[in-house]
Amino acid sequence: MPTVIARDDHTISRANISRNAIRVLTKLKSAGYEAYLVGGGVRDLLLGREPKDFDVATSALPEEVKSVFKNCRLIGRRFRLAHVYFGREIIEVATFRSNQQPSQDGERQLENGMILRDNVYGTLDEDAQRRDFTINALYYDVGDFTVIDFADGMSDLQHGVIRLLGDVESRFREDPVRLLRAVRFAAKLGFIVDPATESPMQRLAPLLKDVPSARLYEEVLKLFLGGSALESFEKLRHYGLFGQLFPATEEALSHEDHDFPITFVNRGLNNTDTRLQQDKSVTPAFLFAVLLWEPVRLGYEALLAQDVQPVEALQTVANDVLSDQLKHVSIPKRFSYPMRDIWQLQPRFEQRQGKRPYRLLSHPRFRAAYDFLLLRAEAGEVELELSNWWTEFQRANSQQKQSMTEQGRRGRRRHRKRRSSKNKSNKPGDE
Repeated sequence: MPTVIARDDHTISRANISRNAIRVLTKLKSAGYEAYLVGGGVRDLLLGREPKDFDVATSALPEEVKSVFKNCRLIGRRFRLAHVYFGREIIEVATFRSNQQPSQDGERQLENGMILRDNVYGTLDEDAQRRDFTINALYYDVGDFTVIDFADGMSDLQHGVIRLLGDVESRFREDPVRLLRAVRFAAKLGFIVDPATESPMQRLAPLLKDVPSARLYEEVLKLFLGGSALESFEKLRHYGLFGQLFPATEEALSHEDHDFPITFVNRGLNNTDTRLQQDKSVTPAFLFAVLLWEPVRLGYEALLAQDVQPVEALQTVANDVLSDQLKHVSIPKRFSYPMRDIWQLQPRFEQRQGKRPYRLLSHPRFRAAYDFLLLRAEAGEVELELSNWWTEFQRANSQQKQSMTEQGRRGRRRHRKRRSSKNKSNKPGDE
């Protein structure tokens, strides 16, 4: 039996809930359906955080939700959902799902334990058992202001524990993305992963190979653009998950070279977290440029050693790295193209004479490429003198710019000796 927590015994206030979410809940209940606020919105409200979105669970079928709301669109095949639109805000409404075995009508399909389709509907109790983590199996009733706790989620919230519901291995196999969600919640909330949940994670990491790359793209954005990118990165490597998402980068990271590229990736992700904390914009293009730069850099330097021209070398290795990466995590062209620009502008920063600096300064991707250069300099990949020159050049007046370009010299390439293989470090599980 679930625990019902009265209004006076929890911290959720209707004042902190989206008006549109309350409107959806109220209208569904008025139409004779059960409806509850559920998932991350309830969890975050109980933790005193501001939810990013509000999800609703209801007894109404998707078609019935659509009949109640004219501003509704049904989406999804794997999981049929209703999206209720209020301008830019979307309230996601899901029908209670059943925990019954796969049926012959194809509405619930499993393959090797992984859920391929799940549109078998059930009761509130069954829906709670289908939730992934205990802290996400909490339901808020807008009618009497109570919180319904089906899995001792309140206790795990209070103790800071990420615990998977049900048989751990079966639940991970049903949906391997839960491996990533466990990391994301632990990093975002500062929680620990329950030992029973944590135990099989590294062993089951290869299950991510069966998840569509487009879905993994969405999960990568949640992991790295949620304000806890650096912590997520460290935990992903600890559980052997990062290599399933970015295998070429993981291979490069296993050959640490004078603290680079670990320092570079860490600085890039920390920079992303800092910008989010300061309410500054971040773009997936820059994020992916950071995460994939080391295999690009290694390939680029290898081609230069074979006397391939710099422009051709960088284009070739960028194409190769991206082509391989798309097999694991898809990157939309609207981000992969600017990501390539960020990389391909890096050698041009070394050209500081004549008109070339002016042309680079006017490039649409200059600012992103310059920020990337700063990270490289901070990590020790290029001389600080180079990044300082470009910082000064941007601030200089026309006369000063002319003087700087007349005195400019080609930046010196900094060569680093590779550590021997016996000095490999930072492999998953070594932490």
